[in-house]
Formats: sequence, structure tokens, C-alpha cells
Amino acid sequence: MLLVIYTARLEECRAFYSELGFTLAPEQHGSGPLHYSTRFSRTTLCEFYPASDRSPATGPGLRLSLTLRPHPASPSPLPPGDHTLTDPDGRRLLLSLPASG
Repeated sequence: MLLVIYTARLEECRAFYSELGFTLAPEQHGSGPLHYSTRFSRTTLCEFYPASDRSPATGPGLRLSLTLRPHPASPSPLPPGDHTLTDPDGRRLLLSLPASG
């Protein structure tokens, strides 16, 4: 699955999701815009692109619900449990962090 999110706040979104433990890699395909991508799973890729006239920002109506298993080398800043967060564009992120062990 590919999820593409367009944002007018690309760097703020990169910082927000990075702080949660997502590894966002900068990418640019040919002369296309710089954007960031992360793999949620082996088959799920999420990309953050800058919004434009052709691709307006993905609105705050988008809700993401994810279970995040932090890597031991980069633990999440949040405690285990369920969290409802709002990203820089106002999109809701329902994040579940299982207890380690």
C-alpha cells in the first residue's frame, strides 16, 4: 500500500513524525520535488510531499491509526498505550504503542 500525504508544512511534518520514531528518508525522483518517505511495514510505504496547486494539502479530515513498535535503538518519546495526537496540518494520528517485553 502507498499512502501519499501532501502538506504545506513539509519540514514541520518531518520533524513531528521523526520525533515519534518514524525514519523519514529524503527522496527526489528526477526533477520532482524533494519529499520524505517511511515504511510502516514491508508492504506499506508513506510519503510526505509538498503541497502545490496541482496537489493541494491533504486535509485535516484524514485520520491515521497506527501501531508503532519502536526500535530498541530509538525508543519512542511516548509511554506504551494509546495516544491521540494532531500533526502540524491538523490531521489526527491515533497511535498505539504496545508495552515492550
